[in-house]
Amino acid sequence: MNTHLLIEIGTEELPAIPFLKEEPFILQKFQELLREYYIDGHCTFFSTPRRLVIQSNDISTTQKNSTEEFFGPPLNVAYKNNQPTKAFESFLKRHNINQNDVDTTLKDGKEILYYKKETKGKETKAVLGEIITKFLNTLQFGKNMYWGIQEESFIRPIRSLIIMLDLELVPFELYGIQSKKATFVNRSFNLKPIPFNTQEEYKNTLIQNGVILSPIERKNKILKEIQEIEQKYDIHVHINPLLLDEIVAITEYPTVLLGYFDKHFLTIPQEVIVTSMEEHQRYFSIYKNDALLNAFIVVSNAVCTDYTLIIKGNEKVLKARLSDALFFYQNDLKNGFQSDMLKHVRFIEGLGSMAEKSSREEKIASVLNNIYQERLSYDTQKSYENIKSLIEQTAQISKADLISETVYEFTELQGVIGAYMAKYFGFDNLCCQAIKEQYLPKTHNDELPNNLFSALFALAYRLDNLFALFSVGKIPSGSKDPFSLRRAANGIIRIILHYQIPFDMKKIFPLLSSLYKNFDITILEKFILERMHAFYTINPSIMSAVVATNEKEICRIDKKIQAISALINKDNIKEISATFKRVAHIVKDIDINNIPTINTQLLNATEEQEIYKQFQSFCQQNFDDPKDEFNALMLFKPYLDRFFNNVLVNAPDKSLRENRKALIANIYKAFLNIADIKEISL
Repeated sequence: MNTHLLIEIGTEELPAIPFLKEEPFILQKFQELLREYYIDGHCTFFSTPRRLVIQSNDISTTQKNSTEEFFGPPLNVAYKNNQPTKAFESFLKRHNINQNDVDTTLKDGKEILYYKKETKGKETKAVLGEIITKFLNTLQFGKNMYWGIQEESFIRPIRSLIIMLDLELVPFELYGIQSKKATFVNRSFNLKPIPFNTQEEYKNTLIQNGVILSPIERKNKILKEIQEIEQKYDIHVHINPLLLDEIVAITEYPTVLLGYFDKHFLTIPQEVIVTSMEEHQRYFSIYKNDALLNAFIVVSNAVCTDYTLIIKGNEKVLKARLSDALFFYQNDLKNGFQSDMLKHVRFIEGLGSMAEKSSREEKIASVLNNIYQERLSYDTQKSYENIKSLIEQTAQISKADLISETVYEFTELQGVIGAYMAKYFGFDNLCCQAIKEQYLPKTHNDELPNNLFSALFALAYRLDNLFALFSVGKIPSGSKDPFSLRRAANGIIRIILHYQIPFDMKKIFPLLSSLYKNFDITILEKFILERMHAFYTINPSIMSAVVATNEKEICRIDKKIQAISALINKDNIKEISATFKRVAHIVKDIDINNIPTINTQLLNATEEQEIYKQFQSFCQQNFDDPKDEFNALMLFKPYLDRFFNNVLVNAPDKSLRENRKALIANIYKAFLNIADIKEISL
């Protein structure tokens, strides 16, 4: 028999961010506990800032009967001289049973002690309290709170509890709170809990008192009202999805309101205004004709007939924030770049100041400029000397905004403020953009620098982070990565692949190592190559096969992986793989870097003459793309198959045997320019 379930855990306001991180797992955890307790029922989960609610229309009123099996020691261990041993007694004690309860069964060919326990299911109401207690203990919100005299903790104090099966209230005490048929509603209506009798009355009580239980309904209400304002005023509201989720999580009955701020604040960098609104005040920014408008959207949780005071209050708060921001920014423009102050700002202990970091980044950018000067000149339409000068100018001020009052207040805008200041003081546009984009990408799906010059500084920033921290032994281990070095490596790979920069770690890293304390560069190379695995949804052995050839040029690694992956998708891949793995097996004892010269006079068999001719043709070709080279290597398969079927490689004659192995070894060596084929597993 099934019935209706209602559980409400009433709390003080839940913090949105920790709650949203755990929200996707909450219902799953409750359903798992129901299964653990042999209770059938499909549930739904709802939440508001002050309640966690679980409902079901088909929860079973009793647990299912359960059967548990327990296996004990073999009989020759359980008995000695026909008398029970300590092992037997331990089995009885462990399961709190008598000797008469024990049976025997066969397991793995041995007769052992066996006990089967059958448990009759209890009424659901008898175990609900236990389930709820366990459920709350499974929720991971981060830091919990203690309150009053309670020994238990939760993310916020629990103030009310409802547990109902149909019309019946299930008595239970949780965190010192007794379950009751009463719920807190929107504070605009009542500050005390409102009683109800049925679950239907519970829903109506919330609706009539300013509480929308469903987060989806609250989100839809916000979006609908924003759309109405957009249409009415011909504007566009920028909806940050993370901010929207946060607002949904902190409102019970959201109402969208339109507010304004003075136009003179638009002289502040746009990012400062948006950050003030979105990050600090939870407002949505508004645009008209792609330009930021002196207006904002605020979502109120209050329910009233006149929202004028609420709008004015939010306008007043934003005015104060923007006034501070304008004051800070004007001071920064008045003071100019104070790069000399960076020597007083420590980068990381043991790695000097931010001034020293800027100096290292300048040298890294100069090294990269020397390597890619033709490409940079073409991309920027500037001479090598001009670019060199721009690199020096950019490096000198790239970190200077860390000293600014604006960045001190809005730390997330480092680089952005520096770019605005550089533009104000007349620096080249390339310089301004590079300062702004040096920290891109910040996340795995963030945008990349918009041009190669900016990419140069983004690489320099990350390369210095990696080299500097590796040089003092601060290398990520396990899940620990306090300096986000994995993210830095990911950013390097993304930039290199996006701009197809021929970045050979074997050639470039030694040029940079003199800037740092001595350390094993191969550890850093391996670290970056390991990060490349995350860029491909492929058989991991393909990456291993490519890396095994000691290839360290990131773009070539990518192209080789793409070439091999295309082959792996073919229907006859196993036949192809078997042929070329046989090649690797035959020459496993040969020094691949010292292969004997092939004696063409000893190529007696037609099949080995065909292979040699094909090999000569292959060697005469120039391959710009690893894909073309790999496809050319695949043409050896029919020749090799005929050779292996008709020619004895391990011929009795030593000269003939060594000559044939040398021929095969040369083909294997050609493969090593792409991948070590024996490393690929299917």
